[in-house]
Amino acid sequence: MAIQEKDLRLIRKEFENKTEKIPERIRIGNQFVDDFIFEDHEAADIPINALRVIFNIISIISNEQFRPEDRPKQLLLFDEEFETENSIFASIKIRNNKISPSGSTKQVVDAYEFLTKFKMSWYKSVNSKGREIKTFGGLISTPSYDQRGYTTFLISSFWLKKLMVIPEYNYVLYNLVYNIRNNKHIIFAIWLSKIPENGTVLKLSTFNKKFGLNYKTANDFCFKFLKPVRINLTKFNTLSFNYKYKKDSIFIIPFNIKAISNDNFSENKREQLESSEVYIEQREKITRRLSYFRKRYGLNKNEMIQLVHQYKNIPQIRELIEKAFKEFVKINRLKGAKSTEFQGKLFLNEIQKLIIQFYRSTKMGELVPNGYPMII
Repeated sequence: MAIQEKDLRLIRKEFENKTEKIPERIRIGNQFVDDFIFEDHEAADIPINALRVIFNIISIISNEQFRPEDRPKQLLLFDEEFETENSIFASIKIRNNKISPSGSTKQVVDAYEFLTKFKMSWYKSVNSKGREIKTFGGLISTPSYDQRGYTTFLISSFWLKKLMVIPEYNYVLYNLVYNIRNNKHIIFAIWLSKIPENGTVLKLSTFNKKFGLNYKTANDFCFKFLKPVRINLTKFNTLSFNYKYKKDSIFIIPFNIKAISNDNFSENKREQLESSEVYIEQREKITRRLSYFRKRYGLNKNEMIQLVHQYKNIPQIRELIEKAFKEFVKINRLKGAKSTEFQGKLFLNEIQKLIIQFYRSTKMGELVPNGYPMII
């Protein structure tokens, strides 16, 4: 296959792993993960051999990767080299047995065809001088066999920048795509590397949508999907996870395998599972409480926005809201009135007044009188 439309494509750089050195891990930029693998928070069903292409691209360009805040001059050099004109590409060469260790030509061809067609579109970026640069294609373009045992292809400046310029990134083991055969397990490992250290809780429906699954119950999802993933990651990765579910809420907490010795491994797992149960119970308690306020005091969706944010995310403010609510109920009882006479914004206004009153009686309130939290 010869490179077509060569006159329309400007090739500025050639990448090749001449030493054939195998890295222990690679750095995957979060922007690339979000835009290419998890667009709109849903994982693309990228075949395992196509994932091997992506991992090898990152491995080959790894010496060129940088954080712009650490190397601002490098960003300027990238712009000057790749973002001065439309349709500028880099050329990359990968040995075919890196994509199909079994030597299957079909697997290699299918992998490159997928990445050529996947997300094929016009892409625009703006360089440091404010000029808009346009490129058409997928992650790779015009794969060709110009040397026996290798495939050479082009990668556009748009996607190359997301792989090379990495303000935020996470490490993933290079050999994951060779040790684990299930592509969804690899994609889960990439997602796992991005979640907070203290874990996350998602609904079953969210997990199904995110990973293109269709499990009917949280129990099925945990034992038919998460359990095999965890076995693979515990065996082949440096980052694995524990899981727990309650109703349709599923809690995932990552742990670093290298940081856990054999002596205290089970103890750590038990502690993490216990902490996940407490976390889930607390989240459910908060959800029930907010639902109580909404139904009992006739709050609509818009009126709930600020209250939900403050109550869910900031424990100190949650305590202040509860203190104000308790006082609100007490005042109405002393008056012989029902607190439910205050509906919607009227209810929020009463709680807000009491929040201000309690806040201003504190030391912080004396120093910053108008620094009270807002729930409306």
